[in-house]
Amino acid sequence: MDDTHIDQFDRKILSFLQADGRLTNNELSERVNLSASQCSRRRQRLEEDGFIQGYSARLDRDRLGFPLVNIISVTLATHNRDNAQRFAELLSRLPEVQEAHALTGEMDYILKVVTPDLKSLADFVNDVLLPHESVQHVKTAIVLQTLKETSALPL
Repeated sequence: MDDTHIDQFDRKILSFLQADGRLTNNELSERVNLSASQCSRRRQRLEEDGFIQGYSARLDRDRLGFPLVNIISVTLATHNRDNAQRFAELLSRLPEVQEAHALTGEMDYILKVVTPDLKSLADFVNDVLLPHESVQHVKTAIVLQTLKETSALPL
């Protein structure tokens, strides 16, 4: 669905919900200046139309034992659809991969991977990525400090 089907109230609802997905329709109505029933109908439509894809909780990575954030670039062994599909299937089975992006340029993919420690990172690279038939080259970088991390869209 294109952008023309949402108005300023929908954008406000989306903005408030991406900041706090637990807001009730009553709380939304106070912030958006619509009735709770209008907010409810609009939220339901935004969900049904796919503007809201789901709700989740942001977890504390450090407290849960995943303090190491790693950026890994991957170059495939061959560049064809089957090889790319095999690599995508591998990634879909790896819970430590938080993001995976296909790129233009030198590298084929860049991954954001969380691990508990350096040994786990080494095991991930040496025992999972490098032996995979689709992978030719892997390059890792460890994140020293995260300056900004968000999934919020600039509504």
